[in-house]
Amino acid sequence: MTAVEYHPGASVPADADPRIVDFSAADLRARLDDALGVYVAAMDYPPGTARHRAPTWTEHTSRPGWRSVAALLPDADDRLDARAAPIVAIAYGYRGAPHQWWHQQVHNGMRRTGWSARETHELLGNYFEVTELHVHPHWQGRGLGERLLSRLLTGRPERAALLSTPEIADEGNRAWRLYRRFGFTDVIRRFTFAGDRRPFAILRCPLPPTHPGLWNPPRRIPR
Repeated sequence: MTAVEYHPGASVPADADPRIVDFSAADLRARLDDALGVYVAAMDYPPGTARHRAPTWTEHTSRPGWRSVAALLPDADDRLDARAAPIVAIAYGYRGAPHQWWHQQVHNGMRRTGWSARETHELLGNYFEVTELHVHPHWQGRGLGERLLSRLLTGRPERAALLSTPEIADEGNRAWRLYRRFGFTDVIRRFTFAGDRRPFAILRCPLPPTHPGLWNPPRRIPR
């Protein structure tokens, strides 16, 4: 693993344009500390959270249909190097399946909240789970979340994308505004996962999304 996490005090031009790139499983495993650093900063979690989440993120890279995209800062010569470019945003997801914990939680929640067995099977029978989507706080408000989500969902073969996001009063944060712009609608509201008292919303979006999105074409970056 490397240690090239973005720091707000780093010498980066004010007009620096992060590049959206595809991240392979090898890329993410090699840059796991840096990617988790963005996650911890974005979620305002204690530093020790990264160590506990690392095995889960690593295991996820082996799941069918896994895909990841990242926003990297080019160097002064406008070059990108997957091994060294600071990561300022990260997203990944994979194809949902019945044996997965998140799938089972959502399945049970749908049935408890009135979804029929047929409706539940239809939605959960073919979907892409947006598992993580995080932008470093210093780089929020610049459209990176939109560009990441657009790239992550482009060309997916599944019928729908699903995700969970914490409930916020009046849906008043950037994440909620992003999801609504993309056409995500409610599946379950104020849902609590096993072992977590926080209320979450489960949202869905048809694929391909109706929102056209704004994303940079994927770039080949040196290994």
